Amino acid sequence: MAATGYRLLQALLLALFIGVTTFAMMRSLPGDMAWRIAAHRYGYDLVDADAVRLVQEELALGGPLLPALVQWLTDMVRLDFGTSLVSGESVIGEITHQLGASLQLAAVALALSLLLGPPLGILAGLKPGGWLDRGLLVLASGLRAMPQFLLGLLLILLVSVRLGWLPAAGHGSAGHFVLPALTLALGLAALSARIARDAMAAVAASPFYGFARQKGLSDAQVLWRHGLRNVSVPLVTCLGLQFVTLVEGVVVVESVFGWPGIGHGLVHAIFGRDVPMVQGTALVMGLTFVLLNALNDALQRRLDPRGTGR
Repeated sequence: MAATGYRLLQALLLALFIGVTTFAMMRSLPGDMAWRIAAHRYGYDLVDADAVRLVQEELALGGPLLPALVQWLTDMVRLDFGTSLVSGESVIGEITHQLGASLQLAAVALALSLLLGPPLGILAGLKPGGWLDRGLLVLASGLRAMPQFLLGLLLILLVSVRLGWLPAAGHGSAGHFVLPALTLALGLAALSARIARDAMAAVAASPFYGFARQKGLSDAQVLWRHGLRNVSVPLVTCLGLQFVTLVEGVVVVESVFGWPGIGHGLVHAIFGRDVPMVQGTALVMGLTFVLLNALNDALQRRLDPRGTGR
């Protein structure tokens, strides 16, 4: 019950912080905000003084900041994010569509990372110092150090441009999922592989693991009965870090591959000075992060009941 109350308080404080921060950032960007919004709405060749004045009146850009901030926070409490200043569509409608595309990509990336990282980490942890362990350390360190936009560009150059196997960008077919999901998954797999390796090495060196082998159980039985459950606890904790990586990664990866998700929409909204879209998108991304971490905490307490009292 206390954990639920803490998460609710965290969500409320995060919503307030995001609302105030995005409002201040969008109002402090250099250049004529009304002109940029009008240019993205009507086109650069069709912008005139009347169009700019219309945007200024619509957003009350010439008025004091405090009433505009209070109005935005009031609308946020009512979940009324208004309409996009560029497309004229409902902000909630656009975010719902974009969030669906992002969740599809994130689910595929997370599934790929779990198929790649933990199994390799467990195998490496069973024989610390072996060739697989050393190779995994080099590979995981390289993938963690490489920026995601660079990894994405390298995959595009190799798989799409040079080999012509998969489309470089876009959305609509199973082939479009592969490169952006793989770009996200490789970084996640590198982290989970190292955590699984360290956990498995610690478990394999423990007395109870050796005692189980002395009882005559096969290596597979010992691993299944005594190894995997103990390894799963730090892996679930790792999911919290992976959620952070996913939230950060979708913004970069979706922009590189032209994926019509919430990160791609946020970048376009920032360039277009689409204030309602920026504020609504940032709020939804922040609350999604809080929700995912709450689910992660619940799963961790389920796997390790000893942590419920901490």
